[in-house]
Amino acid sequence: MTGGQLEQRNVLPGFGLTMGLTLTWLSIIVLIPLAALFLKTSELSLTEFFGIIGSRRTLSALKLSFGLALAAAVINFIMGMIVVWALVRYDFPLRRLFDAIVDLPFALPTAVAGVALTALFAEKGWLGAPLAAIGIKVAFTPLGIFVAMIFIGIPFVVRTVEPVLADLEIEIEEAAVSLGATRWHVITKVIVPSLMPAMLTGFALAFARAVGEYGSVIFIAGNLPNVSEIAPLLIVIRLSEFRYADAAAIAVVMLVVSFLIIFAINRIQRWSLTRAMSR
Repeated sequence: MTGGQLEQRNVLPGFGLTMGLTLTWLSIIVLIPLAALFLKTSELSLTEFFGIIGSRRTLSALKLSFGLALAAAVINFIMGMIVVWALVRYDFPLRRLFDAIVDLPFALPTAVAGVALTALFAEKGWLGAPLAAIGIKVAFTPLGIFVAMIFIGIPFVVRTVEPVLADLEIEIEEAAVSLGATRWHVITKVIVPSLMPAMLTGFALAFARAVGEYGSVIFIAGNLPNVSEIAPLLIVIRLSEFRYADAAAIAVVMLVVSFLIIFAINRIQRWSLTRAMSR
């Protein structure tokens, strides 16, 4: 004891060494590459930078990537919660098989996923043909990009929320019902506040993955400038044209916008967690 108080001890020994290694590793893997990206962009003047970002092709690609990624994350958020509820709260035949199927987008190489989706939703594909018959074209359109983003994003919501819901004791819900709460009140006052941090995390992860997705999208997108060209593809095109500063400028905008959106979601998540703990 020192001054009548217990001495504080680090949970892990060698905190200084551990922290040093952590910061060094994060710098090598994350900070230095990002710094190099901003450094490359500095080769452009402000006029050149805003000229690249403000061009019709760039703005169209950015709007398409962020807009469809956000829409796909919303769909994955809603459907992912339904899938999680079914997998955790119900016991049905082949449940383990369906649980394993959720992880397929994790396991499949993105190129394989893109080829599979393109074959499935092409005008003569199993799903594309009946949709084409009623005038809905999926493959080689922005709708195809949307489908691919949903496909690769759904596991992030399911796997993030699933363990939290599994740990949520049913007895808490039963206690609320015994006190006169309706099903709606149980959902809004008991279940949702407990799951909200995990739900927001899953949403953020699904959005981030969709924004940066490349392999599974380019096969089904059609890749027409100003129509179905995503921002990651435009970056690759600029690199192939040896316009490295242009590619870096587009990448910086994607990085900053993605960071701001995820930062806002994380702040909401922290607020939700603090509010839930204060109850």
